[in-house]
Amino acid sequence: VIFECSLLTDDEKIAACKLVEEAGADYVKTSTGFSTGGATVADLKLMRANTNPSTVHVKASGGIRTLDYLIECLQAGADRIGASATAAIIDDMRARKAACSSGRPTESAQ
Repeated sequence: VIFECSLLTDDEKIAACKLVEEAGADYVKTSTGFSTGGATVADLKLMRANTNPSTVHVKASGGIRTLDYLIECLQAGADRIGASATAAIIDDMRARKAACSSGRPTESAQ
């Protein structure tokens, strides 16, 4: 179930989480990616805190354009990521992995 979190108050997001869980949906999703905002760490934490992680998963979508932000979203409670910048994110991940394997510091570690 897609929320469009940027258009909702925190109380509305919490109520939506409870309704989605009661209805038996498998996922809550932050946004379509076409509204005024996308996934925020605060929204992901709120959604994760207000759903049962064993029955409802959280999908972060909208505005995820870097590997670092993808990692932040996962740490905030996202189970799945929707990103249109997937190729750039994977390229960054591969570059970091290669740098770690060769002992060179990565750009984000400098």
